[in-house]
Amino acid sequence: MSTIAEYEKTDMGTIQIAPEVIEVIAGLATIEVEGVAGMSSGFGGGIAELLGRKNLSKGVKVEVGQREAAVDVSIIVEYGNKIPEVASQIQNNVKRSIEMMTGLNVVEVNVHIHDVHFKQAERPEEEESINRVK
Repeated sequence: MSTIAEYEKTDMGTIQIAPEVIEVIAGLATIEVEGVAGMSSGFGGGIAELLGRKNLSKGVKVEVGQREAAVDVSIIVEYGNKIPEVASQIQNNVKRSIEMMTGLNVVEVNVHIHDVHFKQAERPEEEESINRVK
């Protein structure tokens, strides 16, 4: 959602939270979870960025209403982690962070796994293929 949703009217004026703020909160809450190698930049199979903190809303899409928010995050999982556990931890962390910081009720946190990241030490087959013939 590209518009800023009205959040709360007070005696002194209106408090508005831009969707980009929710995206940054969700992005930070996502990369805090163990097993997340990085965020994926697009929902259509875009380029991935491993734990880069340049754009904290990368790989995050939100819809914000008057009192509720729905979040989609696209991630890259580190090899060896249980994907359902990582996704569940992301859902809990994102929901808790947004609700605590904004007061909005998070109705959905959808986690999209776009890739698995292998550490260099876990790719011995590449080294073997290079040194196979001498």
